[in-house]
Amino acid sequence: MASSTPTYRLTLQGRDITPTLDARLISLTLTECRGDKADQLDIALTDHDGALQLPGKGVELTLAIGWAGEALIDKGTFTVDETEHSGAPDTITIRARSADLGKSLRTRAEHSYHGTTLGAILKKIAARHSLTSRIDGALAARAIAHIDQAGESDLNFVTRLAKRYDAVATVKHGHLIFLPINGTKTSAGESLPTLTLTRADGDQHRYHTSDRDAYSGVRAYWHDGKHAKRRGVLIGLSGNAKRMKESFADESTARTAAKAEWQRLQRGASTFELTLARANPLLAPQTPVRVTGFKPQIDSDKWLCITVTHSIGDGGFTSKIECENESTDSSDSGKVQDSDAEEN
Repeated sequence: MASSTPTYRLTLQGRDITPTLDARLISLTLTECRGDKADQLDIALTDHDGALQLPGKGVELTLAIGWAGEALIDKGTFTVDETEHSGAPDTITIRARSADLGKSLRTRAEHSYHGTTLGAILKKIAARHSLTSRIDGALAARAIAHIDQAGESDLNFVTRLAKRYDAVATVKHGHLIFLPINGTKTSAGESLPTLTLTRADGDQHRYHTSDRDAYSGVRAYWHDGKHAKRRGVLIGLSGNAKRMKESFADESTARTAAKAEWQRLQRGASTFELTLARANPLLAPQTPVRVTGFKPQIDSDKWLCITVTHSIGDGGFTSKIECENESTDSSDSGKVQDSDAEEN
Protein backbone atom coordinates (compact mmCIF):
# COMPACT_ATOMS: atom_id res chain seq x y z
CA MET A 1 0.00 0.00 0.00
CA ALA A 2 1.34 3.44 -0.95
CA SER A 3 2.51 5.64 1.89
CA SER A 4 0.35 8.61 2.85
CA THR A 5 3.16 10.46 4.61
CA PRO A 6 4.93 13.16 2.60
CA THR A 7 8.62 13.64 3.13
CA TYR A 8 11.39 15.90 1.87
CA ARG A 9 15.09 16.59 2.22
CA LEU A 10 16.36 20.15 2.43
CA THR A 11 20.03 21.10 2.60
CA LEU A 12 21.59 24.49 3.29
CA GLN A 13 25.05 24.97 1.78
CA GLY A 14 25.34 21.18 1.63
CA ARG A 15 24.25 20.60 5.26
CA ASP A 16 21.04 18.60 5.85
CA ILE A 17 18.69 20.87 7.82
CA THR A 18 15.56 18.72 7.45
CA PRO A 19 15.44 17.57 11.12
CA THR A 20 15.74 21.16 12.34
CA LEU A 21 13.00 22.51 10.11
CA ASP A 22 10.59 19.59 10.14
CA ALA A 23 8.88 20.48 13.43
CA ARG A 24 8.65 24.14 12.37
CA LEU A 25 7.38 23.69 8.83
CA ILE A 26 4.14 25.49 8.05
CA SER A 27 4.29 25.05 4.30
CA LEU A 28 6.68 24.25 1.47
CA THR A 29 5.74 25.14 -2.09
CA LEU A 30 7.79 24.43 -5.20
CA THR A 31 6.76 25.96 -8.53
CA GLU A 32 8.55 24.47 -11.55
CA CYS A 33 8.34 26.41 -14.80
CA ARG A 34 9.21 25.80 -18.42
CA GLY A 35 11.75 27.95 -20.23
CA ASP A 36 13.49 31.06 -18.97
CA LYS A 37 11.32 31.62 -15.91
CA ALA A 38 13.08 30.50 -12.74
CA ASP A 39 11.72 27.70 -10.57
CA GLN A 40 10.66 29.07 -7.19
CA LEU A 41 10.78 27.56 -3.71
CA ASP A 42 8.70 29.12 -0.89
CA ILE A 43 9.13 27.93 2.70
CA ALA A 44 7.13 29.19 5.70
CA LEU A 45 8.40 28.32 9.20
CA THR A 46 7.06 29.02 12.66
CA ASP A 47 9.40 31.11 14.85
CA HIS A 48 7.17 31.02 17.94
CA ASP A 49 10.15 30.78 20.28
CA GLY A 50 12.39 33.23 18.40
CA ALA A 51 15.11 30.61 18.05
CA LEU A 52 15.39 30.66 14.24
CA GLN A 53 17.99 32.76 12.45
CA LEU A 54 17.19 34.50 9.17
CA PRO A 55 19.14 32.93 6.30
CA GLY A 56 21.43 35.24 4.37
CA LYS A 57 20.71 36.16 0.78
CA GLY A 58 22.62 34.12 -1.75
CA VAL A 59 22.87 30.92 0.30
CA GLU A 60 22.00 27.75 -1.58
CA LEU A 61 19.26 25.27 -0.77
CA THR A 62 18.74 21.88 -2.41
CA LEU A 63 15.40 20.09 -2.33
CA ALA A 64 14.16 16.55 -2.85
CA ILE A 65 10.52 15.56 -2.29
CA GLY A 66 8.45 12.39 -2.21
CA TRP A 67 6.56 9.94 -0.06
CA ALA A 68 7.87 8.02 2.95
CA GLY A 69 9.23 4.64 1.91
CA GLU A 70 9.82 5.75 -1.68
CA ALA A 71 12.85 7.27 -3.39
CA LEU A 72 12.91 11.05 -3.14
CA ILE A 73 12.87 13.06 -6.39
CA ASP A 74 15.65 15.63 -6.72
CA LYS A 75 14.21 19.04 -7.58
CA GLY A 76 17.42 21.00 -7.87
CA THR A 77 19.34 23.84 -6.25
CA PHE A 78 17.90 27.22 -5.29
CA THR A 79 19.42 30.53 -4.19
CA VAL A 80 17.73 32.46 -1.38
CA ASP A 81 16.87 35.97 -2.56
CA GLU A 82 14.02 37.01 -0.23
CA THR A 83 13.37 36.59 3.50
CA GLU A 84 10.54 37.92 5.64
CA HIS A 85 9.79 37.90 9.39
CA SER A 86 6.19 38.60 10.36
CA GLY A 87 3.92 38.14 13.36
CA ALA A 88 2.18 37.49 15.52
CA PRO A 89 2.42 34.53 15.50
CA ASP A 90 6.05 34.93 14.46
CA THR A 91 6.74 33.39 11.06
CA ILE A 92 9.77 33.31 8.77
CA THR A 93 9.13 33.11 5.05
CA ILE A 94 11.98 32.18 2.71
CA ARG A 95 11.85 32.54 -1.07
CA ALA A 96 14.53 31.00 -3.28
CA ARG A 97 14.85 30.69 -7.04
CA SER A 98 16.71 28.41 -9.42
CA ALA A 99 20.41 28.83 -8.72
CA ASP A 100 21.41 28.38 -12.37
CA LEU A 101 19.68 31.52 -13.65
CA GLY A 102 22.32 33.85 -12.25
CA LYS A 103 23.29 37.45 -12.88
CA SER A 104 25.76 36.72 -15.68
CA LEU A 105 23.01 35.28 -17.90
CA ARG A 106 20.95 38.42 -17.30
CA THR A 107 23.71 40.90 -18.16
CA ARG A 108 23.21 42.76 -21.45
CA ALA A 109 25.75 42.06 -24.17
CA GLU A 110 26.58 42.79 -27.81
CA HIS A 111 27.25 39.89 -30.16
CA SER A 112 26.82 39.17 -33.85
CA TYR A 113 26.67 35.74 -35.48
CA HIS A 114 27.13 35.09 -39.19
CA GLY A 115 27.22 31.96 -41.35
CA THR A 116 26.82 29.56 -38.44
CA THR A 117 24.42 27.09 -36.87
CA LEU A 118 22.04 27.27 -33.94
CA GLY A 119 24.10 24.66 -32.11
CA ALA A 120 27.33 26.63 -32.50
CA ILE A 121 25.69 29.79 -31.15
CA LEU A 122 24.27 27.99 -28.11
CA LYS A 123 27.61 26.30 -27.37
CA LYS A 124 29.34 29.70 -27.36
CA ILE A 125 26.75 31.10 -24.98
CA ALA A 126 27.04 28.06 -22.70
CA ALA A 127 30.84 28.36 -22.65
CA ARG A 128 30.63 32.03 -21.62
CA HIS A 129 28.83 30.96 -18.45
CA SER A 130 30.78 27.74 -17.77
CA LEU A 131 27.77 25.64 -18.71
CA THR A 132 27.55 22.42 -20.70
CA SER A 133 25.23 22.61 -23.70
CA ARG A 134 22.64 19.91 -24.29
CA ILE A 135 20.94 20.63 -27.60
CA ASP A 136 18.60 18.57 -29.73
CA GLY A 137 20.55 17.34 -32.77
CA ALA A 138 18.06 18.50 -35.39
CA LEU A 139 17.84 21.94 -33.81
CA ALA A 140 21.62 22.22 -33.43
CA ALA A 141 22.05 21.66 -37.18
CA ARG A 142 19.76 24.53 -38.17
CA ALA A 143 21.69 27.01 -40.31
CA ILE A 144 21.65 30.69 -39.33
CA ALA A 145 22.79 33.14 -42.00
CA HIS A 146 22.97 36.14 -39.68
CA ILE A 147 21.55 37.25 -36.34
CA ASP A 148 22.42 40.10 -33.96
CA GLN A 149 22.29 40.26 -30.21
CA ALA A 150 22.13 43.99 -29.58
CA GLY A 151 21.96 45.20 -25.97
CA GLU A 152 20.27 41.94 -25.00
CA SER A 153 21.16 39.50 -22.23
CA ASP A 154 22.18 35.98 -23.16
CA LEU A 155 19.09 34.72 -21.33
CA ASN A 156 16.76 36.91 -23.40
CA PHE A 157 18.60 36.05 -26.59
CA VAL A 158 18.34 32.30 -25.96
CA THR A 159 14.66 32.74 -25.12
CA ARG A 160 14.16 34.56 -28.42
CA LEU A 161 15.87 31.74 -30.29
CA ALA A 162 13.69 29.20 -28.48
CA LYS A 163 10.54 31.01 -29.54
CA ARG A 164 11.76 31.21 -33.13
CA TYR A 165 12.50 27.48 -33.30
CA ASP A 166 9.55 26.31 -31.15
CA ALA A 167 11.89 25.00 -28.49
CA VAL A 168 12.14 25.08 -24.72
CA ALA A 169 15.34 26.61 -23.37
CA THR A 170 16.37 26.44 -19.75
CA VAL A 171 19.40 26.17 -17.49
CA LYS A 172 19.40 23.34 -14.97
CA HIS A 173 22.13 21.45 -13.09
CA GLY A 174 24.91 23.27 -14.95
CA HIS A 175 23.48 22.59 -18.42
CA LEU A 176 22.07 24.92 -21.05
CA ILE A 177 19.21 22.81 -22.39
CA PHE A 178 17.55 23.48 -25.74
CA LEU A 179 14.93 20.94 -26.85
CA PRO A 180 11.80 20.89 -29.06
CA ILE A 181 8.72 21.88 -27.07
CA ASN A 182 6.84 18.85 -28.35
CA GLY A 183 9.84 16.57 -27.91
CA THR A 184 9.49 13.31 -26.02
CA LYS A 185 13.12 12.91 -24.88
CA THR A 186 15.22 14.43 -22.13
CA SER A 187 18.47 16.31 -22.77
CA ALA A 188 20.27 13.02 -22.08
CA GLY A 189 18.33 11.33 -24.89
CA GLU A 190 16.07 9.35 -22.58
CA SER A 191 12.38 9.02 -23.44
CA LEU A 192 10.00 11.01 -21.27
CA PRO A 193 7.39 8.61 -19.87
CA THR A 194 3.77 9.64 -20.36
CA LEU A 195 1.96 9.82 -17.01
CA THR A 196 -1.69 8.79 -16.93
CA LEU A 197 -3.92 10.62 -14.47
CA THR A 198 -7.52 9.74 -13.70
CA ARG A 199 -10.30 11.94 -12.47
CA ALA A 200 -10.14 10.04 -9.18
CA ASP A 201 -6.57 11.33 -8.75
CA GLY A 202 -7.74 14.91 -8.97
CA ASP A 203 -9.27 17.26 -6.47
CA GLN A 204 -10.10 20.14 -8.82
CA HIS A 205 -9.79 20.66 -12.57
CA ARG A 206 -10.34 23.30 -15.22
CA TYR A 207 -10.49 22.80 -18.98
CA HIS A 208 -10.59 25.75 -21.34
CA THR A 209 -10.73 25.94 -25.09
CA SER A 210 -10.96 28.89 -27.45
CA ASP A 211 -11.83 29.13 -31.11
CA ARG A 212 -9.07 27.31 -32.95
CA ASP A 213 -9.97 29.29 -36.05
CA ALA A 214 -9.27 32.65 -34.43
CA TYR A 215 -6.20 32.70 -36.67
CA SER A 216 -6.08 30.76 -39.91
CA GLY A 217 -2.29 30.89 -40.16
CA VAL A 218 0.78 33.04 -39.59
CA ARG A 219 2.54 35.34 -42.03
CA ALA A 220 6.16 36.41 -41.52
CA TYR A 221 8.17 38.90 -43.58
CA TRP A 222 11.75 38.88 -44.85
CA HIS A 223 13.95 41.13 -46.93
CA ASP A 224 14.72 39.89 -50.45
CA GLY A 225 18.00 41.69 -51.13
CA LYS A 226 18.27 40.33 -54.66
CA HIS A 227 15.07 42.05 -55.75
CA ALA A 228 15.09 44.79 -53.09
CA LYS A 229 11.66 43.79 -51.87
CA ARG A 230 10.00 42.96 -48.58
CA ARG A 231 8.38 39.60 -49.05
CA GLY A 232 6.13 37.39 -46.97
CA VAL A 233 5.81 33.67 -46.27
CA LEU A 234 2.58 32.07 -45.09
CA ILE A 235 2.19 29.07 -42.79
CA GLY A 236 -1.33 27.72 -42.65
CA LEU A 237 -4.04 29.49 -44.57
CA SER A 238 -4.61 33.08 -45.60
CA GLY A 239 -7.71 34.94 -44.51
CA ASN A 240 -7.26 35.83 -40.86
CA ALA A 241 -3.55 35.07 -40.71
CA LYS A 242 -1.54 36.62 -37.88
CA ARG A 243 1.23 38.94 -39.09
CA MET A 244 4.51 38.79 -37.20
CA LYS A 245 6.05 42.17 -36.41
CA GLU A 246 9.71 41.17 -36.74
CA SER A 247 11.29 41.28 -40.20
CA PHE A 248 13.67 38.37 -40.86
CA ALA A 249 16.92 38.13 -42.79
CA ASP A 250 15.86 35.48 -45.28
CA GLU A 251 12.96 33.29 -46.39
CA SER A 252 14.09 30.21 -44.47
CA THR A 253 14.29 32.08 -41.16
CA ALA A 254 10.92 33.73 -41.76
CA ARG A 255 9.34 30.37 -42.54
CA THR A 256 10.80 28.77 -39.40
CA ALA A 257 9.56 31.62 -37.20
CA ALA A 258 6.08 31.57 -38.75
CA LYS A 259 5.80 27.80 -38.30
CA ALA A 260 6.85 28.04 -34.64
CA GLU A 261 4.33 30.81 -33.97
CA TRP A 262 1.55 28.84 -35.69
CA GLN A 263 2.27 25.80 -33.51
CA ARG A 264 2.38 27.95 -30.37
CA LEU A 265 -1.01 29.45 -31.18
CA GLN A 266 -2.54 26.02 -31.64
CA ARG A 267 -1.11 24.63 -28.41
CA GLY A 268 -2.57 27.54 -26.47
CA ALA A 269 -6.01 26.99 -27.95
CA SER A 270 -6.76 24.36 -25.29
CA THR A 271 -5.51 24.32 -21.70
CA PHE A 272 -6.08 21.98 -18.78
CA GLU A 273 -5.40 22.39 -15.06
CA LEU A 274 -5.60 19.63 -12.49
CA THR A 275 -4.89 19.56 -8.76
CA LEU A 276 -3.92 16.12 -7.49
CA ALA A 277 -5.14 15.32 -3.98
CA ARG A 278 -2.14 12.97 -3.69
CA ALA A 279 0.96 14.55 -5.17
CA ASN A 280 3.05 12.92 -7.86
CA PRO A 281 6.62 14.25 -7.41
CA LEU A 282 7.59 12.88 -10.85
CA LEU A 283 5.50 15.59 -12.49
CA ALA A 284 7.65 18.37 -13.95
CA PRO A 285 7.49 20.80 -16.88
CA GLN A 286 7.55 19.01 -20.26
CA THR A 287 6.02 15.84 -18.79
CA PRO A 288 3.55 14.37 -21.30
CA VAL A 289 0.22 13.56 -19.64
CA ARG A 290 -2.86 11.53 -20.54
CA VAL A 291 -6.05 11.98 -18.53
CA THR A 292 -9.11 9.75 -18.18
CA GLY A 293 -12.57 10.11 -16.66
CA PHE A 294 -13.29 13.61 -17.95
CA LYS A 295 -15.15 14.68 -21.10
CA PRO A 296 -14.22 12.88 -24.35
CA GLN A 297 -12.63 16.07 -25.74
CA ILE A 298 -10.35 16.25 -22.70
CA ASP A 299 -9.47 12.56 -22.53
CA SER A 300 -8.66 12.35 -26.24
CA ASP A 301 -6.10 15.16 -26.21
CA LYS A 302 -2.39 14.78 -25.49
CA TRP A 303 -1.29 17.19 -22.78
CA LEU A 304 2.09 18.69 -21.97
CA CYS A 305 2.89 20.16 -18.53
CA ILE A 306 4.07 23.76 -18.66
CA THR A 307 3.92 24.60 -14.92
CA VAL A 308 3.88 22.24 -11.93
CA THR A 309 3.33 23.31 -8.31
CA HIS A 310 4.07 20.88 -5.46
CA SER A 311 2.84 21.87 -1.97
CA ILE A 312 3.42 20.32 1.45
CA GLY A 313 1.45 21.73 4.37
CA ASP A 314 -1.81 21.46 6.30
CA GLY A 315 -3.52 20.38 3.08
CA GLY A 316 -1.22 17.35 2.84
CA PHE A 317 1.00 16.88 -0.20
CA THR A 318 -0.59 18.03 -3.44
CA SER A 319 0.48 18.73 -7.02
CA LYS A 320 -1.13 21.17 -9.42
CA ILE A 321 -0.37 20.97 -13.13
CA GLU A 322 -1.06 23.48 -15.87
CA CYS A 323 -1.00 21.90 -19.32
CA GLU A 324 -1.34 22.86 -22.94
CA ASN A 325 -2.43 20.75 -25.88
CA GLU A 326 0.54 18.84 -27.24
CA SER A 327 -1.09 18.19 -30.61
CA THR A 328 -0.28 20.71 -33.33
CA ASP A 329 -0.93 21.21 -37.02
CA SER A 330 2.41 22.11 -38.54
CA SER A 331 1.05 22.34 -42.08
CA ASP A 332 3.08 24.63 -44.31
CA SER A 333 1.36 26.18 -47.30
CA GLY A 334 4.73 27.13 -48.78
CA LYS A 335 3.17 30.30 -50.14
CA VAL A 336 5.57 33.22 -50.65
CA GLN A 337 4.34 36.70 -51.54
CA ASP A 338 5.58 40.24 -51.99
CA SER A 339 4.40 42.29 -49.02
CA ASP A 340 2.25 44.46 -51.26
CA ALA A 341 0.74 41.52 -53.16
CA GLU A 342 -2.88 40.61 -52.75
CA GLU A 343 -3.09 38.26 -49.74
CA ASN A 344 -5.68 35.60 -50.41
